[in-house]
Amino acid sequence: MHLPSLTVVIPVYNEEENVLPLFEALKSALEPYAGDWHVILVNDGSRDKTAVNVNECVQSFGDRFKHIELQRNFGQTAAMQAGIDAAETELIATMDGDLQNDPADIPRLVEELLEKDLDLLQGWRKNRKDAAVSRKLPSRIANKLIQRVSGVKLDDYGCSLKVYRADVVKQIRLYGEMHRFIPIWMATVCPPHRIGQTVVNHRARMAGESKYGITRTFRVLIDLVTVFFFLKFRARPGHFFGSIGLWVGVIGGGMMAHLMFVKFILGENIGERPMLLIASIMIIASLQFLTTGVLSEILSRIFFQTTNVSSYKVRQPLNFELDDKVTEKEPPQ
Repeated sequence: MHLPSLTVVIPVYNEEENVLPLFEALKSALEPYAGDWHVILVNDGSRDKTAVNVNECVQSFGDRFKHIELQRNFGQTAAMQAGIDAAETELIATMDGDLQNDPADIPRLVEELLEKDLDLLQGWRKNRKDAAVSRKLPSRIANKLIQRVSGVKLDDYGCSLKVYRADVVKQIRLYGEMHRFIPIWMATVCPPHRIGQTVVNHRARMAGESKYGITRTFRVLIDLVTVFFFLKFRARPGHFFGSIGLWVGVIGGGMMAHLMFVKFILGENIGERPMLLIASIMIIASLQFLTTGVLSEILSRIFFQTTNVSSYKVRQPLNFELDDKVTEKEPPQ
C-alpha cells in the first residue's frame, strides 16, 4: 500500500499541558502511515509555556515535526492558514491542539478520502463530549444556519478534524474567523459532491480551558453574510447588487406611477403623502445599487486580471494504492 504525502496542521494557543500528550498521540497514530508524513504546530501567540514545550518536543520527536510561532495572537483562522501555506505535501489534515480530536482517526480519514475520491473529508463529532449549553447548543444553531444558507449538507461544520487535497485547499484564503466555514469556501472551488463527512472520535478536554463560548453564534450570523456573497456571487457581484437595485427600483417606480395617477388624473394633492418620500428614496437607492453593481464588476475583473487567481482550475491526479484490508475499517460510533 502506498499513500500520498501528508501534513497535519495544528494551531495551538495556551495549551502547555496538552503539548507532550499531543506529540505522543500524533507519533503513535502516524508512524504506521504508509506514506511520507509531517506535522506542523502553529503557536498562535500563546502566553504560557506552550512555545517552550513545543520546541522541546520538536527536538525530542524528530524532524517530521515543525514549529511555526506567530508574532502575536492572530486567531485560529490565521494560524491554520499559516500551517496550510507551509505544508508541501499532497494531502493536508487539520485538527485542534486540545486533544479532543483523536489523531488516531487521521489515517482512516485519509484512506476514506482517497477511496471516495473527495477533495475534503469533514469530521463529524456525533458523540460530542462538550458542555450542552456553552458548546453544543451554539454549535447546533450555527450548523443549521450554515446548512440553510450554503446548501452544503454537513452535520458538523465546526469540527477541526478534516483532511483535504492540498492543491484544492490552497486555492482558498482564510481570513477573520472563517475557519468554521472551510467546507463552504471549498465549495467555491470544487463541487459539493466532492465534500464528504465521516464520524470521528471526540474526547472530553483533559487540561486547559476552552476558547469558545455561546457568543460565537452571533459572529456566525455576521460571517454568514460574507460567505453567502462569495459562494454565490464571487465572480459576478454585479448580479447581487443589480438584482437588489432592480427590485427596489420596480417597487419605487410603481409607487411613483401610482402617485402620478393620483396627481394628474384624479387631481389630488400628493405633496404631504409619505409615499412620495418613500418612492423617491427607493428610486435613488435603486440607482445606487445599480451603480455599485457596475463598480463591483469592474473591481472583480481587475482582481482576476491582475492576480494569479484564475477563473478555472485543472484537477491533478493523486498517485496512491490502497490495501483492500485497510478500507474495511469501521468508523467510531
